[in-house]
Amino acid sequence: MFEPNSFEYALDTETGVATITLNRPERLNALTFEVYDELRRAFYALSEEPDVRVVIITGTGRGFCTGGDVEDIIGRLFERDMRGLLEFTRMTCDLILAIRRCRKPVIGALNGTVAGAGAVIATACDMRVGAESAKIAYLFTRVGLSGADMGAAWMLPRIVGMGKASELLMTGDFIGADEAHRIGLYNRVVPDGDSLSAATERAEKLARGPSFALEITKDSLNREASMDLAGALEAEAQIQAALMLHPDFRESYDAFVERRDPNFL
Repeated sequence: MFEPNSFEYALDTETGVATITLNRPERLNALTFEVYDELRRAFYALSEEPDVRVVIITGTGRGFCTGGDVEDIIGRLFERDMRGLLEFTRMTCDLILAIRRCRKPVIGALNGTVAGAGAVIATACDMRVGAESAKIAYLFTRVGLSGADMGAAWMLPRIVGMGKASELLMTGDFIGADEAHRIGLYNRVVPDGDSLSAATERAEKLARGPSFALEITKDSLNREASMDLAGALEAEAQIQAALMLHPDFRESYDAFVERRDPNFL
């Protein structure tokens, strides 16, 4: 496993639910160079960890994450040349790739301010549970940068549609939790203080499910975004036939016949 320095990590060995908690509440969990790097390494490691079945990412205090820290990152970027800047932007993009390539479902438990890179991290999660206070904004154009940052222009239209994604990425405006839920960006909205418990409840339910089938489902969602219909259908036909040979498929049938809950691998 890994020993994080810049965030808290906990694994419930009984359920297989791992929780990453951003823990700079005095800075609304703003990201530093170290946090970016450790987070991406953590998600790559968790993808290969056999005891982990689902991952939750959340934040302490009044916000989930406000993006790059103005003092620890933004100010220091002006000291870099093009090569140094590209090194940084590629690292931030690699964090998103690590979340999307993580073989385990990833759930965002969101509260308070979800902004900039924090908004994109939330978008990269497979599901998002937002507290009523969880307002979200992709702030990049408001500081003179492209709204297409860290994969936002690839992911967001696939969640909320091109028109709404264009509005969010071009204006950089905040929207509240109810609106984020209405457009499909948040899967669920819960009272303040309940986002982590609600995300954990969802995570534990997923953790009891067939882990390999969930891994393949996530992989298919990623891959089929760039396929035509015929290619996607053939890919699904082949993988579904293979999964019919997996022990979890037989276990599901046996459990139904025996009128009990399945015990998936």
